[in-house]
Amino acid sequence: MSARPGPDAVAVVLAAGLGTRVGADGNKAYLRIAGRSMVAWSIDTLTRVPEIARTVLVFRRGEYELARDTLQSEVPTATVEFVEGGDTRHASESNVLRYLATDIDSGAVDVVIIHDAARPVAGPDMFVTALSVAREFGGAIPALPVADVIRTRGHDVELLAGSAALVRVQTPQAFRAATLLQAYRAAEREGFEGTDTSSCVEAFTDVEVRTFRGEQRNLKVTYAADIAVAERLLTRR
Repeated sequence: MSARPGPDAVAVVLAAGLGTRVGADGNKAYLRIAGRSMVAWSIDTLTRVPEIARTVLVFRRGEYELARDTLQSEVPTATVEFVEGGDTRHASESNVLRYLATDIDSGAVDVVIIHDAARPVAGPDMFVTALSVAREFGGAIPALPVADVIRTRGHDVELLAGSAALVRVQTPQAFRAATLLQAYRAAEREGFEGTDTSSCVEAFTDVEVRTFRGEQRNLKVTYAADIAVAERLLTRR
C-alpha cells in the first residue's frame, strides 16, 4: 500500500492476449520493440507517473514466470503486482477487480486505469489526463475522430468524410473504482460480457463516460507493419 494521503489510483496493464494478427509466436505483449518488450515499455511509463500508486499486470494463464522474469530483467526498479487473466478481456478485467475489491470497497482505491500492453507508446501525460478526468466525472476514455468511413450498399462502395460522432477509442481508460466494481459485479449477475471496459460501465451504471483527445502515436500493435512504426516512435522517445 502507498503511504500517500488519500485514496490511491491503480493502473492495470492487460497482457493476457494472443498475437495471431501481428504474427507473434505466443503472447505479443512480450514482443521486443526498440530493445525491450511491449509490456515493459508500458510498465516503465507507469513508473514515471507519480499520481499512480500501484501497478498491476494481468498475465495470461501459465505465463506468470515469463511476466515476472521479463519485468525483473527489463524494468527492475518497478514494483508490480500480478493477477492471472481470463479467457477474454472482460474476464481478465473481472479477475483484477476481484483482486482489488477489498481495497475498493474500503475506499483505499478510488480510480482504476486500464491499459493495453499492446499500446507501448502511450506517454505519462495520457495517464495523468485519464486519471484527472475520471476523478472529476467518473469515467474517461481517449478517442480520436475517424478520418474517413466506407459505406457499402450492395456492390456500391462510398467513401464518406469523417464524422465527429465516429471515433477510435484507445487506452488508457480510467474509471472511479467503486463504480467500475459495481458494473462488473452486475455484469457477472446478468451474464454480460463487454467489448471493453467502458461498455460494461455504460451498461450497468449512470456514469457519464467522458472522452478526452487521444494521440495518433498511441497506436495499438495489431499487425506486423505496426511493429516498425512503434519501433521508430519508441526510439525517438
